[in-house]
Amino acid sequence: MSRKYKFHNPESPYFVSFAVEKWIDVFTRPEYCTILLQSFRFCQREKGLVICAWVIMSNHVHLIIRKKTDLQLWEILRDFKKFTSRNMIKAISTNPKEGRKKWLLELFWNDNFNGYRFWREGNHPIELWSDFVIQQKLEYIHMNPVKRGIVQYPDEFLHSSARDYQGRKGLLHLELI
Repeated sequence: MSRKYKFHNPESPYFVSFAVEKWIDVFTRPEYCTILLQSFRFCQREKGLVICAWVIMSNHVHLIIRKKTDLQLWEILRDFKKFTSRNMIKAISTNPKEGRKKWLLELFWNDNFNGYRFWREGNHPIELWSDFVIQQKLEYIHMNPVKRGIVQYPDEFLHSSARDYQGRKGLLHLELI
């Protein structure tokens, strides 16, 4: 069994990434980002998730996280992805303004799974064992929208913790690194 991409040290912070099935651009609509943000807040409040940095891109999410309860990070993320998957499919299917509804639902349908599958499998956790690695991942998260050409400066991107690191109020409660 591979030791790669697992949560080995429960006390360490981790960089995690997860993507939408088939890398579909879903988070271009604010209402879908809101579902993720509300779910992150719930996990912070009820499951002990500590978010240190984050970004929601059009088809994937990057986080620096740790935990402060007995729940394991993989359990928190499993529950988060299961809940948001159901809610994203429901939001897409009931959104009267979603012109891509039929197309999206067809793409999310998985015959092998016998249902809708919103998230790709895996979280790809990378343990952050040094200040250098933490800074490297923090910069990667915050520069993602800049490198994609969405904004010129990291703190201009609404769905990111870069604002918090510049002293501005962001959308989630953070414990800065």
